[in-house]
Parts: sequence; C-alpha cells; structure tokens
Amino acid sequence: MFFEGSEKKLEMVINREWGSLLAMGRSFWSNVVTRAKAEILDTLSNEECDAYLLSESSLFVWHDRVVMLTCGTTTLVDAALYLLEQVPLEHIRFASFRRKNEYYAHLQKTSFMDDVNRLGLHMPGCAFRLGNLDSHHNYVFHLDKPYEPAVDNTTSELLMYHIRGENADYLCSEHQKIKHIRRLLKLEELFPGFALSDWLFEPSGYSVNAIRDNRYATIHITPQKNSSYVSFETNLDLVNSSIVPTLLKQLNPGCWDLIGFNPLLPKKVPKKVPKKVPKKVPLPEKTPYQCLSTCEIQLSCGYHMVFNHFQHPDHRKVQAENLWRAE
Repeated sequence: MFFEGSEKKLEMVINREWGSLLAMGRSFWSNVVTRAKAEILDTLSNEECDAYLLSESSLFVWHDRVVMLTCGTTTLVDAALYLLEQVPLEHIRFASFRRKNEYYAHLQKTSFMDDVNRLGLHMPGCAFRLGNLDSHHNYVFHLDKPYEPAVDNTTSELLMYHIRGENADYLCSEHQKIKHIRRLLKLEELFPGFALSDWLFEPSGYSVNAIRDNRYATIHITPQKNSSYVSFETNLDLVNSSIVPTLLKQLNPGCWDLIGFNPLLPKKVPKKVPKKVPKKVPLPEKTPYQCLSTCEIQLSCGYHMVFNHFQHPDHRKVQAENLWRAE
C-alpha cells in the first residue's frame, strides 16, 4: 500500500483590523478543509490557537494567522483560493503556498506550477525552487508584498525519509498503541507543558498536534516500507532544544531536509561539529550525516528561507525493487 506523505503547505497572516480568524469557528474551517479534500478528525484549543488534526495532516488557526498542511492527493490550492475569496487582498499581510518533491508526482491532481497559475490570478507573487530538481527540493510561492515578521516569528521543518530500525519496524507493525508511539517519539520530554492531540491510522500512520500558548508543533508519520516519510514542524527555537537530534536518533532516517524561515541559529558552532556540516544548521555533535545540498534566499516578503538536504552514508546502498514480471 502506498500513501504520499509529502505535504503541501499554506500560510497566511492578516490585519487584525479585518477581524479574527480564530473567531470564524469550526464550521468555517471545516468548509475550508473540505475544499482541500480532507476532513477534521480532532480539535485542540487554547485562548490563542485552535489546532485541527486532519485526515491528511493539520490545520492551525490563530487570531491573525493560519497554517494548513495537507498530504496525499489533496487539493490544498482550492482551500487557498477559497480563503483568498473570504479575506480581501488589502488585508493580507503575508501569504505563501509551498510544495515539496513527491514520490509519485504524476498521481497528484495538479503540479506546483498549475497551482501557481491559479493563485497568481488572485494575488501578485514570486515562485522559487530551493534544491536540485533531480533530488530533494522545495517549492515556494509567496505574496510579493513587503512584510516585517516579528523577531520570534520563526518556523522550522524537519522532513525525514526512509526511516529504519526497531522503532521504524514498530510503526509498521500491527497492534500499535498511541501511548507507545508517544513514548517512542519522547513527546512528553520534547514538548513539556504542551497539550497533545494524536491519531493512529489504519493500517499504519500516526499524526500529532501539540500547542502551548501561541507555540505549536506537529508530527506526521507515513511509515510504509520503501516510501516512508516523517514531517515535523514547529515555531519553537530548535537551536536551544534537543528536538532535532532526538527525532533523528529515534527514527534513523536515511536522508532528511531541514528547512527554516527566519530560523533562530547559533552565533557560534561547537568545535566538535564536523567541518562538512554547514555552520548555520543546528545538528547534534558527531553527526554521521553529510550535507549534500544547501540553499538560502532572502524573500521579498521579509523571510529568510534556508533549505538543507542531508544523507547518511550507511543508507546509500539500496535494493532493486521488482515492479512487474510477465507470466
């Protein structure tokens, strides 16, 4: 069984003078989610954020901001266009639409450029690809409008592929339990004080949303052999935490991407970090991973975007897959 775990991502920031996105309520956001061909499974709320766990990834809503992730063959662009119809362009301070390389891009309903052509009819924008076309890469389309994000307005994403080992085997096994997955991922340790909402899919797959005040984190696991994918996203400061090294250790990916928007990065890198690791990427000491590509760009919308792709040397050897044989 194959499922495309790679996500599409929509983010929008509005003027508070227009109103509150949080006040629009679940029925409105359920309508948005339906347009992307997904559904809401569970909801987590506090005074500053509503976190919706979706059949395909997650939706987070604050008073002035919305972040929506969808995977599979969802049509996130339709949800984006619906939001553009509801919020006048003059009240949108920032908007971005992103996609990454997919395992089976030909099975998607649209391509990134298809989406850009439709979005471009409703707002002026710029589109870029970060990373090599024949390898891991990330596409971004954003509203071409000056915007000054706050100092602590930062987002980091860890995207992991080809997970291996005992924990990876458990995530593909029968009779999994949410409490065991929480322990496997060390969620209580990594996100102290966060409220959690998670879901275990059949026959396999796991998603979790975590919120504390205006901070959020989300993890989505597609564990299938030969096409495993795990995404982690947060607006927490990853430099002064053990989140990245812990997730890498627990899931042992063959390769992974680290993406940051105005990432909080250390001024100095510990001397023990190998020279082959770019200085601007927070990594555990003595890491075996090698950085194969790195890309940075200052976007006209005010964000500095950083993309890095890493690979473990022990995972370079792969086996041929038997796809078809004549009888």
